[in-house]
Amino acid sequence: MDFSITKILTTVCLFLVTAVAEILGCYFPYLILNQGKSHWLWLPTVLALAVFVWLLTLHPAASGRIYAAYGGIYIFTALMWLKFVDQVSLSRWDLLGGLVVMCGALIIILQPQGLVR
Repeated sequence: MDFSITKILTTVCLFLVTAVAEILGCYFPYLILNQGKSHWLWLPTVLALAVFVWLLTLHPAASGRIYAAYGGIYIFTALMWLKFVDQVSLSRWDLLGGLVVMCGALIIILQPQGLVR
């Protein structure tokens, strides 16, 4: 197995940034529609979703395996968003679940002939 730490970190960072863009694209409309925030937030919503779609084009491939690995990173990122942005305390179950999905994502990313070559 020939894994480059740079490729692995690049892939994980790309997934993290993509997840943040996706979350922002959903969070701004939540603020507008449920919290009564300014309709000007539609502008960063459109920008965040455009960045999200563009970032998807940078992923290693468009396949179920890529999306499965990204899904694990997304869940972890969503939990971090919940803790640091929404200021919600995470339970032991949240932390364990986040750890399990990150391990699963890394197993998919690091598999022989997998995402990182």
